[in-house]
Amino acid sequence: MQRHIERMRARWVELERCIGELDREIDHHVQQDSACKRLLEVPGIGRLTASALVATVGNALAFKNGRQLSAWLGLVPRQHSSGGKTVLRGISKRGDAYLRRMLVHGARAVLRHSATKKNAVSNWLHALSVRANKNVVIVAMANKLARIAWALLNKGQRYIEPAAK
Repeated sequence: MQRHIERMRARWVELERCIGELDREIDHHVQQDSACKRLLEVPGIGRLTASALVATVGNALAFKNGRQLSAWLGLVPRQHSSGGKTVLRGISKRGDAYLRRMLVHGARAVLRHSATKKNAVSNWLHALSVRANKNVVIVAMANKLARIAWALLNKGQRYIEPAAK
C-alpha cells in the first residue's frame, strides 16, 4: 500500500509541475499578444479567458456584430415562436462551452465586486438585479462581456470604462 501511495504522490507532483509549466506558457503568450492585453483591461476577463477568446475567435471578423458572437457562444435566449407569438426561454447553450463557462465565471466576479464600485456597469447590474434573478443577471453580464470582447477584437481598440451616470 505504501508503494502505491508513493507512486500516486509522484504522479501528483509531476502533474503539478506540468500545470505550472503550462501556466507560465499561457502567461508568456498573454504578455506577448496585443489582443490579449486589450482584453485583460476588461473587468471580468482574466488571462485564461483572454487567451481562450483570442485562440478561438481570433480577430472576430467571422462575426458581423457582438450579438452574433454571443449567440455563437450560447449566451442569448432561446426562442420558441408559434402563431406570431414569441416566447423567450433560457440560454441556448450552443457553441463553445468552455468560453461560455469562463465568461459566466467572469460575470459572476464582476457582479460580486460591483457593490463596491460606482460606474455605469455596476449601476446597470444593480438595476437589473432588482428586477431579475441572480443567474439571469450573471448571464446578461456574460453576454455583455462577450459583446465588449467582440468590439475590442474586431476594432482593435482599448477598453474604456464607462463613467457613472
